[in-house]
Amino acid sequence: MDNFIQVQGAEMVFDTRKGRFHALCDIHLSVARGEFVTLIGHSGCGKSTLLNLVAGLLVPTSGALLCDNREIAAPGPERAVVFQNHSLLPWLTCFDNVYLAVERVFGGGEPKVKLRLRTEAALELVGMGHAAQKRPHEISGGMKQRVGIARALAMEPKVLLMDEPFGALDALTRAHLQDELLKIVARTRSTVIMVTHDVDEAVLLSDRIVMMTNGPAATIGEVLKVELPRPRSRVELAENSTYVHHRKQVLDFLYTRHGYTEKAAA
Repeated sequence: MDNFIQVQGAEMVFDTRKGRFHALCDIHLSVARGEFVTLIGHSGCGKSTLLNLVAGLLVPTSGALLCDNREIAAPGPERAVVFQNHSLLPWLTCFDNVYLAVERVFGGGEPKVKLRLRTEAALELVGMGHAAQKRPHEISGGMKQRVGIARALAMEPKVLLMDEPFGALDALTRAHLQDELLKIVARTRSTVIMVTHDVDEAVLLSDRIVMMTNGPAATIGEVLKVELPRPRSRVELAENSTYVHHRKQVLDFLYTRHGYTEKAAA
């Protein structure tokens, strides 16, 4: 397994009005090129903090992070982020929201015709080509998330970072977008790190599940390799014994060995 993303002894301490808060402790993690990894744990365990470190939105208090053997010290187009809030600009159309990112990354070396083709291709990839000229208030929550994913993919990132991208959606929309994400990742062969609270989502999507201990000073408690072949179908997996076993392993970690406490979330 090549170490495409490396987290080497990362620590994260925040200075707050109440004093120093030790969020993450001694994080060591390697992610292979093309691997789908989910981070799961209770609220306050530092999942989003770890994702933001990989994104370059935060700088670790100590330790180092590498992407393709280059130090991560700031955000970059090779690491695209999809947040739970789609973060679309409401005055722009879906097309223009995606085009903005494409122009930022490729505008210096490509003609506008090529930029438009990139934008159109990204929207088609997530099934949103028909809504290219609509504005965010004219489309559903699930469709907004599709546009957010299209914007990230249009940048042709080496790594797709997703912070609970389906967390605010209803169950049916969430399931549909999970299935679409499986297809998109299979086509693009993207390297993905995704934060989730959803055990079924983690088992369905992941190659490995990184389970975090409770904070403060949270760390990686266990890493589970998901032994399920791809492509995956949620209907076929519902009664699959390996799927059920993996699901039980994650639940056991979260609710038996590292049960949620108010103190941990404080």
